[in-house]
Amino acid sequence: MTQPLPEGTPPRILFNIPPEIEAGVYANFVNLWHQPDGFILDFSVFTAPPGLGEDEAGNQFVHLPARVVSRVRIPPQQVFELMKALSEQLSAWELETGRQRADPDTH
Repeated sequence: MTQPLPEGTPPRILFNIPPEIEAGVYANFVNLWHQPDGFILDFSVFTAPPGLGEDEAGNQFVHLPARVVSRVRIPPQQVFELMKALSEQLSAWELETGRQRADPDTH
C-alpha cells in the first residue's frame, strides 16, 4: 500500500539510464514539428557532403542527406519546461565557456 506523501515535500526524479543508451548518440541537426497531441524532435546527423539536387519542376536546391538517430515525442505541456531548461542551460554554458550564441541577424 502506498503511503500518502507529506504536504510540501519537494519531488526528486531519480533517473535510471540503461547502459546501452548511457553514452548517447551524436546529432548535429534537429528537426522539430508538431501534431495536435504533441511535439516531435527528430535528432539527425548529416551523412554526406551537401550536393546539388533538382525537384520534379526543375528547381535546383542544395541536398543535405541526413539520418535520424533519435526521435523524441513530448506532450505540449512539456514544451514550456523544455524551453525554460534550454534557456537556463544555454546561459550557464555561455558563462562557463565565454562563448555567445550566434546572432541570427548576421547570417
